[in-house]
Amino acid sequence: MTQTRMADPFSLVIFGATGDLAKRKLFPAMFNLFKSRILPDHFLIVGVGRSIRTVDAFRQAVRNSVENYSRFQIDSEAEWSEFVRHFQYTSSDIHDDQGYREMKGIIEEHEKQLEVTFNRLFYLAIAPGLFATVSQKLKASGLAAANGYKRLIIEKPIGHDYESARELNKQIKRTFEEEEIYRIDHYLGKEMIQNIEVIRFANSLFEPLWNHRYIESVQITASETVGVEERANYYDRAGALRDMVQNHLLQMLMMVCMEPPSRLKTEAIHDEKIKVLRSLRRYGEDEVGKYFVRAQYREGKMNGKRVPAYRDEPGIDKNSMTETFVAAKLYVDNLRWAEVPFYIRTGKRMAEKVTKIIVQFKDMPKNLYFNRDNDLKPNILEISIHPEEGIKLFLNAKKPGTDNQITPIAMEYCNNCEEETPEAYESLIYDAIIGDQTYFTHWAEVALAWKFIDPVRRLWDQDPQSLQFYDSGTWGPKKAHELLAQEGHGWWPQYSGAQPEIIKANELPFK
Repeated sequence: MTQTRMADPFSLVIFGATGDLAKRKLFPAMFNLFKSRILPDHFLIVGVGRSIRTVDAFRQAVRNSVENYSRFQIDSEAEWSEFVRHFQYTSSDIHDDQGYREMKGIIEEHEKQLEVTFNRLFYLAIAPGLFATVSQKLKASGLAAANGYKRLIIEKPIGHDYESARELNKQIKRTFEEEEIYRIDHYLGKEMIQNIEVIRFANSLFEPLWNHRYIESVQITASETVGVEERANYYDRAGALRDMVQNHLLQMLMMVCMEPPSRLKTEAIHDEKIKVLRSLRRYGEDEVGKYFVRAQYREGKMNGKRVPAYRDEPGIDKNSMTETFVAAKLYVDNLRWAEVPFYIRTGKRMAEKVTKIIVQFKDMPKNLYFNRDNDLKPNILEISIHPEEGIKLFLNAKKPGTDNQITPIAMEYCNNCEEETPEAYESLIYDAIIGDQTYFTHWAEVALAWKFIDPVRRLWDQDPQSLQFYDSGTWGPKKAHELLAQEGHGWWPQYSGAQPEIIKANELPFK
């Protein structure tokens, strides 16, 4: 998020303003942007929800949200009054034409009073099945006929397969052009995801080595300790493949694998990401079992407490075949990445909540002086996205006080140790306001991701025997580890084994 550019005046209509996403993410993000002094003097936020409430009651709900979830605190009542005066509310059903007329009246009255050209953004924090309806109503009501720009911000999931996503995109484009559609993948708003480009392309150390000649494998892990929680209705229909792999994990894969863009422009960056998906090796349904593992969590022990199995969670079918864990071995078939395995895994009720990218470089030749016992650890670049934000480069060095004993050391940088970094939604909402689509998902990315995932989903739906099980609080089923063992690899680091002894950079015997 570039915090030096002041946004132009705008109106933002939030559909689903009484929902959980608005409460936990959107209102705190707007307050943080306000506190950062990068919002214009003139902006309007219109909350739209089905529940009937006054504007004052809505503003109090916004305050409760900010007090509970914002990274900034309210410093004074004057400051809060200055912020909350920009908020209005209207009660409306998504299908009710009168509601859209009321929204339009609120916005036009505000624009008329200020006598400035307003741009209009529409954030759909609602069920994806309503996206097309709202888009068409915005056009029919004239709300989408802004004097300035108009932009639509939508959340995943975009469809449940390629055909449904294509139909939804077709309907939305009757009102909005591709450059006006901002498809949020909140992982792309995370600071360390955005930092991957800089790490790769701004350091001569890495770019010459960023290929199949020097890299042994890449691992991407996005694990959660929570279960299905309040998302049972959605999650039991989606599963981990649709919920995490089709979007978040493939987006991280694209950031790691993309070629340097010809220029630092949104179109050029999207072009390179799309090329990665076009090069991603497609698996036929007869190959899925060899390259993919799916599993569901059983009961187990976490933090000293017993937790239920997925099928015993409230709202879940007792015979559910939905996967809560996916691991896969992927290949990007281009010159840079030829035959380098990319291991991805994601799951619920796992041992730790971690999002990391591990780049493992090739081993040193065997039987050399420093590797006579063939026990040198590989060099590792670890990009930590959550809970820590930062990078570690694991090297081999002589252990201080020994003759020739070699030990791994970690040269590390923490991105959020000294100051709190912007939250993902804060960055993405600001980018949508100023018109920067770089960290939003292009339709071609959505389409290609679904085309890759659909054969896997079809096979799993036909083959109940492919579902494995794992105990809650572990790192997934045994088969997920066997997937790597086929290539002589293991998940890095080996969480079940001893951690390597790490010497901090400031403890090295040199400056």
